[in-house]
Amino acid sequence: MALRCFPIWVCPQTPHRYPLVSRRVSLWECSSSAASSQRAVTAVEGEGRELKKQSTDEMGLVREAKSGAFHRDLSMLPKPLTASSLYSSAGDDSEVRISFQGIPGAYSETAALEAYPNCETVPCEHFETAFQAVELWLVDKAVLPIENSVGGSIHRNYDLLLRHRLHIVQEVHLHVNHCLLGVPGVTKEEIKCVLSHPQALDQCVNSLNDLGIQRISAKDTATAAQNVASSGKKDIGAIASVRAANIYGLDILAENIQDDVNNVTRFLILAREPMIPRTDRPYKTSIVFSLEEGPGVLFKALAVFALRSINLSKIESRPQRRRPLRVVDGSNNGSAKSFDYLFYIDFEASMAEIRAQHALGHLQEFTSFIRILGCYPVDLVR
Repeated sequence: MALRCFPIWVCPQTPHRYPLVSRRVSLWECSSSAASSQRAVTAVEGEGRELKKQSTDEMGLVREAKSGAFHRDLSMLPKPLTASSLYSSAGDDSEVRISFQGIPGAYSETAALEAYPNCETVPCEHFETAFQAVELWLVDKAVLPIENSVGGSIHRNYDLLLRHRLHIVQEVHLHVNHCLLGVPGVTKEEIKCVLSHPQALDQCVNSLNDLGIQRISAKDTATAAQNVASSGKKDIGAIASVRAANIYGLDILAENIQDDVNNVTRFLILAREPMIPRTDRPYKTSIVFSLEEGPGVLFKALAVFALRSINLSKIESRPQRRRPLRVVDGSNNGSAKSFDYLFYIDFEASMAEIRAQHALGHLQEFTSFIRILGCYPVDLVR
């Protein structure tokens, strides 16, 4: 029996390290995972027998009038795509490469491994470099700290979200465990000064004061641990993660020395392509917009969510860099001015929900600019 193949357009489902391009393939190139290593050609009975007359339908596709042959193994036939096919398995992350700012042992790397336990992490010198690595197809995703329960928002990274065209596809809430580290064999009483990121030092003020330890700023926590390990000095310690201690061979002299036990940092996972929104679990949507002039316009903008019972979980404002000042009152030759702001909002609804679509449609009536940064599953409390 002669098998006829009709060309279709498909796009790869799995992450690639090179630009995705549409290509024409034969329908029989698609095969089930059980037969992925075999040719997508199955044995047929009566091969070589003459087929009966074929007919052509209105679309030009050839239809066999009747065939006396059947596939012996129907499981070898290509399987139609399902909704679950559009989403990679949570455990299928061994080939995912994720960029992060810092060196191995940084909290950002821990967050990446929390989201993708089997991923390959790629250290970058700056946050900007982590974004560019994704845009240049050097990695698949980037991880970015966006806010901390003690230190607040990381404004620089909000600006990067707007500057680049990546999409938020996941969030990770990481409980911070600041550890006092030292070279092997030292005790915490021998530590006279400690290195760490300025924010980490600020979050451990009380503990360090009790120990009478001098504080010295470092580029980041993992770099501080690396410097202590390379120096080999017994009177110098570092504040960093458990992972950093394991990587650089340091002893953990004390754990959870942060002043606030409930210290949590929120990270965002960014990708080149957005996640397809669903409604099978709680979702969150992040947007950024600027408003038109007018009294009460911010109230009206926020009301579009309240009217539809959509909860706002985050509101952040940042001055517009390109147009920082706005004329408030032109009666005095335009001398009265105020900052023109961008508003970043996270709301708890999926873009697959009609109420979210209507809310954004309503919001456009009051905005001069709006952009969806991403729609992604809510990171549930572990």
